Amino acid sequence: MSETIGLPGDTGNTADATKPGRPLLEYRTGPLTKILFLGLLAAGLLFAAYSLISDINDAGSQAVTLLPYILLIVALLIALGFEFVNGFHDTANAVATVIYTNSLPANFAVFWSGLFNFVGVMVSSGAVAFGIISLLPVELILQVGSSAGFAMVFALLIAAILWNLGTWLLGLPASSSHTLIGSIIGVGVANALMNGRDGTSGVDWDQATKVGYSLLLSPLIGFCCAALLLLLLRALVKNRELYEAPKGNLPPPFWIRSLLILTCTGVSFAHGSNDGQKGMGLIMLILVGTMPIAYALNRTMPAENMVQFVAVAQVAQGSLDRITGTLNAPTAAPQPAGAASETIAQYVRTRELNGEVMPALSALIGGIGQQIKDYGSLTRLPTASVPNMRNDMYLVSEALKFLQQNPNVQFDTEAKANLDAFKRQIDDATRFIPLWVKIAVAIALGLGTMVGWKRIVITVGEKIGKSHLTYAQGASAELVAMLTIGAADMYGLPVSTTQVLSSGVAGTMAANRSGLQWATVRNLAMAWVLTLPSAMLLSGGLYWLFVQLF
Repeated sequence: MSETIGLPGDTGNTADATKPGRPLLEYRTGPLTKILFLGLLAAGLLFAAYSLISDINDAGSQAVTLLPYILLIVALLIALGFEFVNGFHDTANAVATVIYTNSLPANFAVFWSGLFNFVGVMVSSGAVAFGIISLLPVELILQVGSSAGFAMVFALLIAAILWNLGTWLLGLPASSSHTLIGSIIGVGVANALMNGRDGTSGVDWDQATKVGYSLLLSPLIGFCCAALLLLLLRALVKNRELYEAPKGNLPPPFWIRSLLILTCTGVSFAHGSNDGQKGMGLIMLILVGTMPIAYALNRTMPAENMVQFVAVAQVAQGSLDRITGTLNAPTAAPQPAGAASETIAQYVRTRELNGEVMPALSALIGGIGQQIKDYGSLTRLPTASVPNMRNDMYLVSEALKFLQQNPNVQFDTEAKANLDAFKRQIDDATRFIPLWVKIAVAIALGLGTMVGWKRIVITVGEKIGKSHLTYAQGASAELVAMLTIGAADMYGLPVSTTQVLSSGVAGTMAANRSGLQWATVRNLAMAWVLTLPSAMLLSGGLYWLFVQLF
């Protein structure tokens, strides 16, 4: 941990302190810092292990062999490892501006950023987490506990970690979000090809396109908006100090310093709330696959809410039956539950609407409502029925989403309200994140922030523009990044902190006519372009290998 931060009070190496305009980046890690770091790491792992064991015992779930437990532990450690790497790979962008404007010492800035990454994860909504999961092939989501399901999880996580570590070693601020999305698409394409289907059928391309737009447009937004904001500041705020580089190691004026610290805090918080969810979604997928009785359904939903759940299911089924006749396709006869699930799985995979889809969806909704009515609550479902119930709920939720996007299906106001209400009910039952998962991810991301940060910080602070970062440039880039990531989090879209912030710095350099270091810009652009296909090839190859091994 040669680049681990030192907390305030640790002795720093002042070799660079005499270099005008260059912040102090070299710190020796003091004993107190090491103890706190290792203590938090151990506490997080122990808390996660204790909570996992408690949940399994409370649910009465016991595996026949040790293999599921071994796979679970390995998969969880890899998922938390991804978030740890994500911490020091991405969050260095949040602190680069406050460090290079002397607003905060490097050691305290990294500690502060790690703290607010932790807070961001803890208050996150979970929308991004399940948006990421919906990119995965539907058959692997439904059978995540199979050998192919574990091969999928291991392949995409290991591919993402390897690419992130590779770009970090080169000091390139590549996107962890971009990497993970590419890994997911690679697994989907490989799975389709290995099952004799067209490679394009292995991915939810509508969702992938939506995510792709957010990832591709976010750096352009960062560049343009940060440049415009700097120009606006120049027009409205005439304080000359704001547009000058720091003098030596002196901190900026109080109000400028406050603004820079505020935006750094906001970016760190937004990064935690957005990027932390990606690991949470994958951890939930792992838990559902290995211990479905404990994690496939939300066992905390009160039993008294089940009466309303059944009533909403009946109303939703009636609404579907009423609008079935409005479709151009001939209506098929009702199907048994097993055949209905297959029909809806095929529809979710292909989006091809035919006369069998609506009756099958109606049958699934009716079956879900009847089972809840028979058993009275989710906790009373027989162990063998839990995975099927969870899969049926997932299929119904996805099918309702795609039906409402289909222009050939017309929902009146009442039907739309009824179906939306039922979708919320089943999403509450399947799309939940236990507190201990949030805490484990928050600790991994927060501690990762405090390790290995210097490589990316130097690239952002020194190698993008030809001149030293000014206070106004740092504030403009940070403010745009904070607002962009926060807005993406509200809409459940994964965006890249790295791309938004580094492109924002480049935008301010262009607006300030400071000049850009084109070698760095070219490398950043290459990382931006190559990350997606490289992650796809790496994860697809690993998936094929792991399927053969498992």
